[in-house]
Amino acid sequence: MKPFRKHVAIAVDGGGIRGVIVTRALAVLEEHLGQSCGEIFSLAAGTSTGSIISAGIGIGKSGAEMYDLYCQLGAKVFPKTWRCYLWPLCRYKYPNGPLIAALKEQLGEMTMGDFWNSEPKKDVVITVRDLVENRTRFVKPWKEEYRDWKVWKTVLSSCAVPTYFPVVDGRYVDGGVSSYMNPCYLAAYEAQFCLNWDPRETTLISLGTGRVRHSIQQGEANRWFPWNWIGPVLDTFLSDTADLQVRLVRQFFPDLDFRRFQVDLEEPIAVDDPSKIDELTRYGDKLGQMIINDEVDPYTVRPAGVAT
Repeated sequence: MKPFRKHVAIAVDGGGIRGVIVTRALAVLEEHLGQSCGEIFSLAAGTSTGSIISAGIGIGKSGAEMYDLYCQLGAKVFPKTWRCYLWPLCRYKYPNGPLIAALKEQLGEMTMGDFWNSEPKKDVVITVRDLVENRTRFVKPWKEEYRDWKVWKTVLSSCAVPTYFPVVDGRYVDGGVSSYMNPCYLAAYEAQFCLNWDPRETTLISLGTGRVRHSIQQGEANRWFPWNWIGPVLDTFLSDTADLQVRLVRQFFPDLDFRRFQVDLEEPIAVDDPSKIDELTRYGDKLGQMIINDEVDPYTVRPAGVAT
């Protein structure tokens, strides 16, 4: 693995329980480097499950500790109740009480500004979609507007996937509803233009939470009914927007040491399926080794001489 530069940032995608992949990979990286995530990363940006991991890094949790928490809490956050069987006839699939309890236990009543007041300072950026103002909020610890926001509620808002969890305060939902399911461009912008890090002295690690490459036979789509399009269209929206963020970083931050890592899943794993933790752990071990071996995601690397 190439050595990291002076400043090191991390950006973590959304993906629900598939955050197990990332936390396990971070544990592998920590063991390789002999350092904890809190010592490695000074800037962490996250969406949805990525916001949980970014906040964990901000308070000094190790990858191994966060992995253990995901394993312990997965079934509590995504319980199989009557709502699961009546969904989507209900307003939401899971009550957010267990998630609130877990977040408060780990984060207490600390505010976003506490990250900035710590020593050393930590910049933790969390994406939240504001339905009332119809915009994505980039919640940052140094910004006066967000300094007093409770970290647990900010993370809860970023995790409030529509129809899966209740809307928070009647207005906030998952930051991945917009274009920031992958927040790597947000992290690159934050590093260079907000923290004034020299990109030639900066490493940005971008971690995905697993991807399934769907393909269909020629002519198959001709036989589809309207409901057959829901899955492919949603998958295209999520995967293409994530890849677009990567291409934006490569295009507009050429001096940045940018490394995007993603693991391909053999079969789809739902974002709310804690029964797959063992399988997700194996993918996490694979992703961790990819980081150590600098095996960046080939789908987002532009071949030499090819224009976008």
